Amino acid sequence: MTRERAAFIEPMLLLKQDALPDDSARWQYELKFDGYRAVAFKTGGRVFLRSRNDHDFNAKYPSIVTALAGLPNDTVIDGEVVALDDEGKPSFGALQNSGADTPVVFFVFDVMLIAGVSVRHEPLDARRALLERKIGPKLVEPALLSEVLSGPLPGLMSAVKAQAFEGLVAKRRDSRCEPGLRSGAWRKMRIDRGQEFVIGGYTVGTSTFDALIVGYYDGDRLLYAARTRNGFTPAARAQLRRQFRGLEIADCPFANLPEAKSGRWGQGLTRAKMAECRWLKPVLVARLDFLEWTADDHLRHARFVGLREDKRATDVRRE
Repeated sequence: MTRERAAFIEPMLLLKQDALPDDSARWQYELKFDGYRAVAFKTGGRVFLRSRNDHDFNAKYPSIVTALAGLPNDTVIDGEVVALDDEGKPSFGALQNSGADTPVVFFVFDVMLIAGVSVRHEPLDARRALLERKIGPKLVEPALLSEVLSGPLPGLMSAVKAQAFEGLVAKRRDSRCEPGLRSGAWRKMRIDRGQEFVIGGYTVGTSTFDALIVGYYDGDRLLYAARTRNGFTPAARAQLRRQFRGLEIADCPFANLPEAKSGRWGQGLTRAKMAECRWLKPVLVARLDFLEWTADDHLRHARFVGLREDKRATDVRRE
């Protein structure tokens, strides 16, 4: 058997889907982590932690590198670096703003090389068994094996949504490791949080509009939360543009605008950016899905779902 020296191997990529296959006999389900994909390998007695694009993570996450010291030499594993919020849940915002006190974990979910022997040709079920038997006992916190979820898909989706996790991953049990490929053997689905928001304006587009400007009421004050240009079909854009007729107003209805800076995610509305906005009487209510609230009280990854005609704008509060 030819022995292989460990080095960076591109991780297998996930195909984004709106629905996952409901077949636990053929598919393995896991949580979708909101972090940085990473590959770790040990060669010559040294551990290297690399990003999906082969950038060095050793200096950024030294505690993870230390936790992987027990790996067999010439071993390559695949996983995700995740920061945990105050409730112990994965949070990309926490990862972006992580400091010395932020809990960071490396969740390991695949192995590609063990002690110089390639297992990339083995089916996922076999690789998972090897991972649990040969790699798991060598890990110490903050490096952990990711959990394989059991149960029917609808129940898993409900649990993920109730716990406000990002989403689910489905991996075909007979799938071989396909470095750098997005074949569909591994799939992901985001299960966003969502609620109603008041439409208070829009930014100008070529024919209808570019993005909606939304917020919520705090007492009698309408507070800005986000701009979103996601989730619209051409028909939905045209319908919304028709709804805007007769609602145009000259003054901004949001009590907390302008903001001093645009912020890390660019959602902040400064005075300069407000020049691109058109304001509406705040009576239309939209349902939006989103990933999380950021530290500066904006929505991240917000997506328009539809208008709600059964809820008064003044009843919309932050949930």
